[in-house]
Amino acid sequence: MRTVLALALLLSSPFALADQPLSAGQRFAQDAIIVDTHIDAPSGLLRHWNDIGVDTPKVEFDYPRARQGGLDVAFMSIYTSPGEDIAGTAQQTAHTQIDAVEAMIGRHPDKFALLRSPADLERLHERGRRVLLALGMENGAPIGDDLAQLARFHARGVRYITLAHGQDNRISDSSYDKHRKWKGLSPFGEKVVDEMNRLGIMVDVSHLSDDAVLDVLARSKAPVIASHSGLRHFTPGFERNLSDELAKAVAAKGGVVQIVFGNAFVDPASAADTQGYFDANAKFEKEQAAARARGETVQSQESFDQAWEKSHPPRAVKIDAVLNQIDYGIKLLGADHVGIGSDFDGVSGALPDGLKSVADYPNLIEGLKARGHSDETIRKVLGGNLLRVWGVVEKLAQKS
Repeated sequence: MRTVLALALLLSSPFALADQPLSAGQRFAQDAIIVDTHIDAPSGLLRHWNDIGVDTPKVEFDYPRARQGGLDVAFMSIYTSPGEDIAGTAQQTAHTQIDAVEAMIGRHPDKFALLRSPADLERLHERGRRVLLALGMENGAPIGDDLAQLARFHARGVRYITLAHGQDNRISDSSYDKHRKWKGLSPFGEKVVDEMNRLGIMVDVSHLSDDAVLDVLARSKAPVIASHSGLRHFTPGFERNLSDELAKAVAAKGGVVQIVFGNAFVDPASAADTQGYFDANAKFEKEQAAARARGETVQSQESFDQAWEKSHPPRAVKIDAVLNQIDYGIKLLGADHVGIGSDFDGVSGALPDGLKSVADYPNLIEGLKARGHSDETIRKVLGGNLLRVWGVVEKLAQKS
């Protein structure tokens, strides 16, 4: 029944023509459970409001294309920048983004629902009609120095936290920051991991330095995830991606590596551009903080980003770059430890051909089938593995 209803909805989409047969990838996408662990719609909504419950061509996630692509669970990234951390506004920004997600659900309760537990998926899903929105916090800055904030954000629906982002913070060192303040996790960060385990919040090691990933793996009593990371095998020297050794350690602990789609993580030249961006942005944010302290006019983050993007246009990358990552990950880690975390709406359109929006998961499926992966393996990668890990983290929390 789920497949029939989903296909009927797909055929009513403005993107589908009723006289065109569905591809094998589209049929598979509508039947499988697809979980994408990293979509940056919330921060985009704060920059420029859109009603993503209807067709919104300028963004990469909206309801019609999510249903066209077969997406079932979309983790909305509650992102705050290192600059907001320095300014003391990260907590307010995070709550405002969660408000934006809740408002969208309230505006379209027939299309969206908030998913707090994998156990609620079938009840809330309404046989494929809804896209379930889960919350992942990208950067632990909003908790400040107060461990009690973790319970507050958990109560609002946050189910994973990426401990750091583009710079070292009070919790952990960042892969992009050369200072390495803590040489891994901070003492406070160790307490953060403990409390996340107790609450049932998945610990996300994307963006962390190698030493910090090792510290998390040693500290956490539950499996961990990399919500949107590539494999460094394809981007030598780019620490933002996981080395083979770290990826295997995540898998050995029962976790999952969610392969990202953005050019910045799957293409070596684009990865070099990305490292350059974070180096330049760190300098920019410090300069602006100093100017603000002197009472001078400061430039906006948006202006910096626009200038960077103009001087570093997206490179042409094929879908094969993502397929290569998934292929390699399955061979390296096994079919039970690989998933997908696209970074849609978070990479300024710098995405491979064939993976430009949430409508395009069928292309990924067809590529994996062409490479000889079984239906069982593909279903695990699309969402089964992440749901399993989430369930384990939840159960361990209940026992603690």
